[in-house]
Amino acid sequence: MVRSSSLKNKLLALLLAIARWKRLQRLVARVYQPVYRMLPVDRLGENAHWTAFHHPQPNYPLHILILPGSAIPTLLAAPGSDPTVYAALFQLVNQLIQDFNLEQRGYRLITNGGPYQSIPIWHWHLVSEASSQDAADPGDSYD
Repeated sequence: MVRSSSLKNKLLALLLAIARWKRLQRLVARVYQPVYRMLPVDRLGENAHWTAFHHPQPNYPLHILILPGSAIPTLLAAPGSDPTVYAALFQLVNQLIQDFNLEQRGYRLITNGGPYQSIPIWHWHLVSEASSQDAADPGDSYD
């Protein structure tokens, strides 16, 4: 299923495609933190450490991308000394699960690493086979 496209989704998809280019990954990691708050997305949730929004190229009927506020390149590079980063992640995920009624509908929380990580920023995917049409999600439609 494909989300209806918008200019924001197309721009974000382009930015993600650029981030996948091996030659630009160091640059992406370097400029990520200063431009993170300016990403052209409709935020579903946000806190001091994480931002969640609909994936611009979803692989599931409901596909939410969760990005960190700082340029953490991989899970292995994630800071072990600051538990607030992880507490904030799970607070945001819990809120999204409630907002989209995912406890009843089913969901997966996925992070990729190694060759499966396509952009140089550690991130999470909250996905569900159930459409967001079933939840209180105004303005979003799927074909």
